[in-house]
Amino acid sequence: MGSLTTDEVDFMSLAEETKEVIIYVNGIRKLLPDGLAHMTLLEYLRDIGLTGTKLGCGEGGCGACTVMVSHYDQLSKRSVHYAVNACLAPLYSVEGMHIVTVEGIGNHRQGLHPVQESLARSHGSQCGFCTPGFVMSMYALLRANQTQPSEEQIEECIAGNLCRCTGYRPIIDAFRVFAKTDDALYTTVSSEIPPGGEFICPSSGKPCSCGSKIMNDNITSKENTTCTNGHAPVSYSEVDGSSYSEKELIFPPELLLRKLTPLKLTGSGGLKWYRPLRLQHVLDLKSLYPDAKLVVGNSEVGIEMRMKRIQYQVLISVAHVPELNCVNVNDNGLLIGGAVKLTELQNFLKKVVAERASHETSSCRALIEQIKWFAGKQIKNVASVGGNICTASPISDLNPLWMAVGAKFQIIDCRGKTRTTMAKNFFLGYRKVDLANREILLSVLLPWNKPFEFVKEFKQAHRREDDIAIVNAGMRVALEENGGIWVVSDASIAYGGVAPVSLSASSTENFLVGKSWDLDLLKGGVVELEKDILLKENTPGGMVEFRNSLTKSFFFKFFLWVSHQMNGKQYFPENLCLPHISAIQCSSKSSPAGSQNYEIVKHGTAVGSPEIHLSAKLQVTGEAEYVDDTPMPPNGLHAALVLSGKPHARIVSVDDSGAKSSPGFVGLFLYKDVPGGNDIGPVVYDEELFASQFVTCVGQVIGVVVADTHENAKLAAWKVHVEYEELPSVLSIKDALKANSFHPNTERCMSKGDVDLCFQSGDLDRVIEGEVYVGGQEHFYLETNSSLVWTMDGGNEVHMISSTQAPQKHQKYVCHVLGLPMAKVVCKTKRIGGGFGGKETRSAMIAAAAAVPSYLLNRPVKLTLDRDVDMMISGQRHSFLGKYKVGFTNEGKLLALDLEIYNNGGNSLDLSLAVLERAMFHSDNVYEVPNIRVTGRVCFTNIPSNTAFRGFGGPQGLLIAENWIQRIAVELKRSPEEIREINFQREGSVLHYGQELQHCTLAPLWDELKYSCDFWKARSKVDQFNSQNRWKKRGVAMVPTKFGISFTLKFMNQAGALVQVYTDGTVLVTHGGVEMGQGLHTKVAQVAASSFNIPLSSVPNASPTAASASSDMYGAAVLDACEQIKARMEPIASTGKHNSFAELCLICYMERVDLSAHGFYITPDIDFDWKTGKGNPFSYFTYGAAFAEVEIDTLTGDFHTRMADIILDLGHSLNPAIDIGQIEGAFIQGLGWVALEELKWGDADHKWVRPGFLYTCGPGSYKIPSANDIPLNFNVSLLKGHPNVKAIHSSKAVGEPPFFLASSVFFAIKDAIGAARAEAGYNEWFPLDNPATPERIRMACIDDFTKAFAGLDYRAKLSV
Repeated sequence: MGSLTTDEVDFMSLAEETKEVIIYVNGIRKLLPDGLAHMTLLEYLRDIGLTGTKLGCGEGGCGACTVMVSHYDQLSKRSVHYAVNACLAPLYSVEGMHIVTVEGIGNHRQGLHPVQESLARSHGSQCGFCTPGFVMSMYALLRANQTQPSEEQIEECIAGNLCRCTGYRPIIDAFRVFAKTDDALYTTVSSEIPPGGEFICPSSGKPCSCGSKIMNDNITSKENTTCTNGHAPVSYSEVDGSSYSEKELIFPPELLLRKLTPLKLTGSGGLKWYRPLRLQHVLDLKSLYPDAKLVVGNSEVGIEMRMKRIQYQVLISVAHVPELNCVNVNDNGLLIGGAVKLTELQNFLKKVVAERASHETSSCRALIEQIKWFAGKQIKNVASVGGNICTASPISDLNPLWMAVGAKFQIIDCRGKTRTTMAKNFFLGYRKVDLANREILLSVLLPWNKPFEFVKEFKQAHRREDDIAIVNAGMRVALEENGGIWVVSDASIAYGGVAPVSLSASSTENFLVGKSWDLDLLKGGVVELEKDILLKENTPGGMVEFRNSLTKSFFFKFFLWVSHQMNGKQYFPENLCLPHISAIQCSSKSSPAGSQNYEIVKHGTAVGSPEIHLSAKLQVTGEAEYVDDTPMPPNGLHAALVLSGKPHARIVSVDDSGAKSSPGFVGLFLYKDVPGGNDIGPVVYDEELFASQFVTCVGQVIGVVVADTHENAKLAAWKVHVEYEELPSVLSIKDALKANSFHPNTERCMSKGDVDLCFQSGDLDRVIEGEVYVGGQEHFYLETNSSLVWTMDGGNEVHMISSTQAPQKHQKYVCHVLGLPMAKVVCKTKRIGGGFGGKETRSAMIAAAAAVPSYLLNRPVKLTLDRDVDMMISGQRHSFLGKYKVGFTNEGKLLALDLEIYNNGGNSLDLSLAVLERAMFHSDNVYEVPNIRVTGRVCFTNIPSNTAFRGFGGPQGLLIAENWIQRIAVELKRSPEEIREINFQREGSVLHYGQELQHCTLAPLWDELKYSCDFWKARSKVDQFNSQNRWKKRGVAMVPTKFGISFTLKFMNQAGALVQVYTDGTVLVTHGGVEMGQGLHTKVAQVAASSFNIPLSSVPNASPTAASASSDMYGAAVLDACEQIKARMEPIASTGKHNSFAELCLICYMERVDLSAHGFYITPDIDFDWKTGKGNPFSYFTYGAAFAEVEIDTLTGDFHTRMADIILDLGHSLNPAIDIGQIEGAFIQGLGWVALEELKWGDADHKWVRPGFLYTCGPGSYKIPSANDIPLNFNVSLLKGHPNVKAIHSSKAVGEPPFFLASSVFFAIKDAIGAARAEAGYNEWFPLDNPATPERIRMACIDDFTKAFAGLDYRAKLSV
């Protein structure tokens, strides 16, 4: 291995040649063979069975693949530890290092690590797929720190990790216990056990004494609890019972003694991998391979090779070249090696800032701040300065700063000759730099700043944390006093995100030099900027008006910031920035805090208790298995889909010749190969498994390729060439309305009263009409769709393991496409890594596609979608258009509503009609409207079929309702909260579909929230703040919700369960629900434990969901089965001859008592007739309300949620800890929908995207909330004293109702925008579509900077 031929460079002598390529994994030595240069560390780890490290996105954007890397640093003479994204790290890049995965720090047999234990007990894991990544990020921080980490460091360490389930609060709480204030806590060992009877906090998993009040009676025990999650230091011993230092894997002694050697290795496709150890080696290699790519962190090259299929033949790892990894201080400034990692640079800059004079380090401080928001910690730990520079991304955060600070780039060629170029001259065009093939970037010189020289960084992204910029900038100005006037002696302004290259605003720079620093300079500079930067319509990236306005906003902020720095200097104008100081004031950002307030009502041993998730300990250790973790059976194959590249076209031909010559190719299967029926669909068969003649969306499946590896299957599928004849396409609801394009038989109507008569009468004082556009949302479950299919009994039976919410649908689809009876097809689902509705129907197509080659070849086939493919083909939350006409009195009383709603169904019906129907059911929210008519239709468009998503259309209908409520308030100049209150439905109200409200808890719930958040005081404080701050505004809102619980299809409201009692007293429960993080298995096990009056640990619930009603139905079915068994046991139990439940079970067995029972439950009293539009579609309603306070930056559109206060009526909760987690998770997911997550399709409003393509198909472009986006004060309460008579143990469903409550943030944002507009003299109502992204917020805040680009009626483009 690694031998060098004589015709190659001789920089590695045979004496230096590598004898062994080794790594250590969890303390175990591993010898790596040659030929794996193409492989990532993640692929290797999973191939050797360490599947706790997950593949979430493949681009370093989600953190699910986080591991810790340790190596011995020769300079500092110590072991260094840091977190990395294993999905991007080339396997050979960690040669000679120690890799620690989640399996290496603890497991449920030998004991959990304190980090794992704390996370499990704090309810910080729901679906569990992201959990190992969070654990390893925190673990790496603890190992890396010489002292205890701060809370800020803890939050920064998880910035690169995403979670879709929990809402982050319990994760932050779990890790916050490690933010020590006393080093002694790290080694103090305590064996104290909390005394019995103390309440265990649902957030921290520790005893909580704040406000407990216990009341017991014969049947239940009640407990009122408020958990405030204080910041008191907690030692490791409290969660583990042993010291920190005793639990860790040591750094392998062999690696301490081992000398690094150069590497020359190979990979598939002729790939060569070199690891030189001296600069001359690098130059020699560059001479031999001019097109070779230099890599350090592989964060760009890895994505290019994997995602963009760019094939580089030679990779040179320069991470160990000393000349490229040094940072030196000299009289001229800092000399930074090209391979220096960003984290190392950040730490060194902080050291320099602390040691040097303040005026010298303005550039350093700007770089520190920009690196902070550059990316997640895992990326910054490996990404290099030179890599970021030479990639020349037009949205690089650092390149505009290098240009602005006057940095010089030192370049060296293969002969050792160096030259220097200014950073501002280095970037030549899109991804083109002033670097010849045989040159490399050696170092960067960052000059010291002079007195009165100021440097400032700027960045605006969709999301503050771990996000690429929309626009960024670096600005520098040097001032000098000249005759009592401060004038500009030098200036440099550079922007990113406004051109194909980082751009110097040269005209503006020239204008500034020689001018006095005053308001005239500001005005003139803004005018000059328009000459330098003006984006045109349909520019790639879109948002041209927003991006143009940001260039001016940044310059305005820079002017104010410099003026503030100069304030008080002699001759400098006083208070130049005082009226606008809020533009540069940092919003106060503290660590998130909150409380969880609820009443515990226990039934028996377990029901009502805040138990942790039954799988939590398996999830925090990485032992919980998901589909892709299942070992491939012998002779197994991997599958990849051949997808349409056109939105609407006729298939002319399919050429598989390229695929056949691809390595590892086994076969391509098309529609003609399907053994059974090719037509599929959950309700109507209007889809094809494999497109036969026509494709009706980009991403439609044309065929499936199978090969020996996942990568080979993808490569072969990519080589299948499909020729099309393009046809006209419909790409939005607007297009559908113009083309009259609707799915057949989807017209729906429901009404109450006489709407037309009311509008014609004189009862109405006012009538308003308008349109509401409601954006879609990607599910972004962390585990993508995956199925493993194999045949049994000679191919006569088909078995599969699938990531699905509906195993029965997988069974149904597979038996249909294979032509087999259902009894011959078995689908198993243990757990799934998130679903949210996205795996209810669309996942069945994946299983069916894999089943065809598995059945025909009689070989196991695994099909796991990559993140971008999953997002592109599996459908999203429906976008909606609502057209309303509302009549009301001057007092705000609603009298009439005429509403038309349309949803974007996509290219097949799927569940779109049911989604539309639920939106219509919820279109009144909680408001009494005497005369109401709601009509709806499902639009047919040429995008992938949209599908179920948490709320199932309810949130869209509710959001439309709250829009017209808010508009009425503006029309009447009253608070929206007042309008809401005077129109509340009451007990006995008859809804527009004929159902009468019973047990309505809206009024007490609303009053309690109003009291707890002190709404009018909060309103007053916000008004006061807004009057004192021109460029920062705050807003508040209180929003109620009413969510109907039941499937709207009657036959789906049934559930079965099988309960088996064993002779040792343990109980096995099998039910039809699926555990996807919502705690269903845990709740069901609690029901069984309480029924038999045994501990929860005796119910190892093992077997397996959609709609929030799962706990209601499956819990009731389990209870039915338990009661049957108890009745059979009663004659023997009544004799009292047993001392334990186990003894009773054994006696019953000996007496031949049947200890197995099948339970069944149907939801009673529900029915609905669409012919009449009347009935009782819901068993009951879950009520809730939320208060939110936000603060926005009117110049950039940035916002943060200062407070969220939520209250929900859940009756008597089966498990309040799990329910609190569901509420917080739903709220943060809803926050993403209303404020962050925007789908961008190639439609008429986004012509820079290819027609029909989804632009936002990965974490790089689609932004779900991160830990930084949760409310700073996050309070959740459950309404007390209102049991639900309609469900098991008086509980209520929780999964979907809280989602819509995040709209309180949306309307608080709109309230803040209204304050900004009012200050500019605009008091009229204005539209705001969701999501309220920075673009929409900023452009709605009209000021002089936006007027140049957008009028008063400007409405940002939205794909609906």
